[in-house]
Amino acid sequence: MASHSTKDTQQTNLGSTVPRRPRHSAIAYTIRHRARMVIACLIAGVLVFVGTVAAATWFNIDHAVQERSVNSLIEHQEYLDPNAGQPIRFVLIGQDSRDAGNADIAGDGAENAGVHNADTTMVVEISADRQFINLVSIPRDSLVDVPSCTTSNGTIPAQYGVMFNSIFSTAYAVGGDLSSAASCTVSAINSLTGLNISNFIVVDFKGLADMIDAIGGVDVCVPVHTVDANTDMDLPKGMHHLDGKSATNYARMRYGTGTDGSDIMRTTRQQYLIKSLFNEAISKNLFTQTSQLYQLVRAAINSLSISEGMADTAALVGLAMSLRNMPLDHLYMQTVPITAAPTDPNRVVWAPDADDVWNKFREDKPLFSTEDTTQPDANGDADGTDAPASPSETPSAAPSETADPSQQDSPAATPAPTIDPLTGLIKQHDGTLIDPETGGIVDPETGAIKDPDTNQYVGIAYQYLNSTVCAVPATKQ
Repeated sequence: MASHSTKDTQQTNLGSTVPRRPRHSAIAYTIRHRARMVIACLIAGVLVFVGTVAAATWFNIDHAVQERSVNSLIEHQEYLDPNAGQPIRFVLIGQDSRDAGNADIAGDGAENAGVHNADTTMVVEISADRQFINLVSIPRDSLVDVPSCTTSNGTIPAQYGVMFNSIFSTAYAVGGDLSSAASCTVSAINSLTGLNISNFIVVDFKGLADMIDAIGGVDVCVPVHTVDANTDMDLPKGMHHLDGKSATNYARMRYGTGTDGSDIMRTTRQQYLIKSLFNEAISKNLFTQTSQLYQLVRAAINSLSISEGMADTAALVGLAMSLRNMPLDHLYMQTVPITAAPTDPNRVVWAPDADDVWNKFREDKPLFSTEDTTQPDANGDADGTDAPASPSETPSAAPSETADPSQQDSPAATPAPTIDPLTGLIKQHDGTLIDPETGGIVDPETGAIKDPDTNQYVGIAYQYLNSTVCAVPATKQ
């Protein structure tokens, strides 16, 4: 994957020029350039898709956008202006609901009817020059401290050591509406990150499935035989072409074979699905196939709830047009650095280096670039420094008094790590596969990337899976 770098510029946060210090628990790891939830990538794509068809279907799209507008309870309200020459930031929230057709996908609607939880949350930044997009996911199981929050029906006091996804559900229960739930989530993120965001987009399971169906399904590499009784899923190892319901269930499953049941592990499948969806769109050249694009856009817009500051069709179209020339490999994704919570092995907390991630947002820099990527060398040294030379078995002769120092032998330099163009990975002498961007160790059977220090899942090697484990045509499901 190509890296991207940009010059340092003075960065103004949305609504404020002075970032607040984050308040959060800490510890961590960094994920590769793919993201936690498929829908995050879809939103970025939808912005582009809208621009290509809006001229012919303006009124239909505009009506749908206005219908999906949600009031924001954030004190400062930033309105989308694609021509302001500033980064654009918003929070993307995947809603775990059983209403409006979502029960058919989740398969457990009866006992969870009326429940409104946050399934995944991502912070999105579109660069000022529109040449890259950063997406950072926040694990639902991370324990955080959050400030008091205003809802449509009263104020929720500050909370300490709560699961991140409970912010959404608590605010929905107190306020009774999506506006309260999303606004309190954004408020918490501002406190945790030091950013100053006011806009959000909320999407549910059915919306994701509809978008995948509108594009004709996606190819997904299943690295191990996967069975989930909860969703009647039975996928043999190999490449599969999945419809919206199957792809969505595969991305969100936590039980059955092929998973350890953790929220963090399933992010690896979600990250893979994101990339596959974009590749599917590009392979079909949807940017010029207006009819199919229109269906995809309508499916997307009808599944979204958009904060009032972004519910402006003209601004969305302008933003979409400005992103048309952005390279696909300049879509940078990772999970906020985390590690296991000291009080509960089933939960995680943020790491101190999470601040480094949010600093890149403030400075309008990509999450990954050649300049800040530390790669392990061929001998396994993560910092790339030469390992101490072992003593020679036979002492070398002392140089003569008349010898020219410049003529004396110098130590051989350690060869730079070589990235395999087929897999996108570095192979060490002992056969260990290394992801060059995160420094994580790649499982050769599943393609899962783990942090070498915390042993936590940090992503999935998309290119490696497709070129080795599933280097065959997809089987349609």
